[in-house]
Amino acid sequence: MTRTITILGATGSIGASTLDLIRRERGKWRVVALTANCQAEELARLAREFSAEVAVVADEASLPALREALAGSGITSAGGAEALVEAAARPADITLAAIVGCAGLAPTMAAIEQGRTVALANKEALVSAGDVMLAAVRKHGATLLPVDSEHNAIFQCLAGNSYEHVRSITLTASGGPFRDWDAEQLAAATPAQAIKHPNWDMGAKISVDSATMFNKGLELIEAHHLFPVGLEKLRIVVHPQSVVHSMVEYRDGSTLAQLGPSDMRVPIASCLAWPERMETPCAPLDLAALGELTFRAPDEVRFPATRLCRQAAEAGGAVPAVLNAANEVAVAAFLGGQVSFTRIAVMVETMISRYEPAAPASLDDVIAVDAEARVLARELLELA
Repeated sequence: MTRTITILGATGSIGASTLDLIRRERGKWRVVALTANCQAEELARLAREFSAEVAVVADEASLPALREALAGSGITSAGGAEALVEAAARPADITLAAIVGCAGLAPTMAAIEQGRTVALANKEALVSAGDVMLAAVRKHGATLLPVDSEHNAIFQCLAGNSYEHVRSITLTASGGPFRDWDAEQLAAATPAQAIKHPNWDMGAKISVDSATMFNKGLELIEAHHLFPVGLEKLRIVVHPQSVVHSMVEYRDGSTLAQLGPSDMRVPIASCLAWPERMETPCAPLDLAALGELTFRAPDEVRFPATRLCRQAAEAGGAVPAVLNAANEVAVAAFLGGQVSFTRIAVMVETMISRYEPAAPASLDDVIAVDAEARVLARELLELA
């Protein structure tokens, strides 16, 4: 049976991995829509290869280039924020939501409102707008499948089991490139060092988040929304090999863990094929070659991000959105050479202690909080 798919963020790493899997089973998929920010030529190439019905660039200035590249193909082209939402609202069996940042909120919501399956790879959807998004999932009867390797691992470990039987959920963290650095080394860390992740091939921002441990803290907030077992049952452990992606412990003492290579095609395939399984080109694990798997508790003195994210999740309301916005501003400042690595967490802690707006009741409220938090974070930067 042919299934239909829309990919929001087709030219990013998640989109590329998804299309690689679809390419290997081309006859089983029909692509409805592909979107990108401004990579018109690459988007057009992909739209032609996969015979997409529509291709959309978020940046309207890139639309003429997209139209030129698609001339004669019969593929509809469009540009702008509204066009993104319209593409996301097109009927599709599954929509992969992988647009980075708050730009992905409205398209993700549009997909949810169709009441179909949404494979979620946009962190902001749950970190900044978790309550709003999940209310929409319930209202429209949508199915939300987590793409993040940790949340997908938890999802797999929970299959067929009840939340009331869960004793704890453990998210694993590689610890990033600085996991063994002391405080003096961390203070002098450079952007070039921070983006060299030891296990995963990721973009600059998420690589910095891994180095600070904010990525794991944000995933804790996401897990709090996805798996309602209570914050007190959510744990983080540092696992340098990134082979065990997460674990679920049950009240009978059994712990189920999902293991796999450091390749995002594994969790993406889990979502594409759900509730079945599909082939991937990933090499099987060779545990004997790995030799050993190690685990240790996170150090929240050197890496306070996980503590701050738990604090934000406990506060709820708009605080996680403020934390996320402040972190994005601080990371951009670090990558631009404006602040030191250790100032990222300091800036975020200052923001969530000073700015606590009313809890958002709608997506517009979330976007407004995000915008205001970014303004305040930039003002804080200027004072630093």
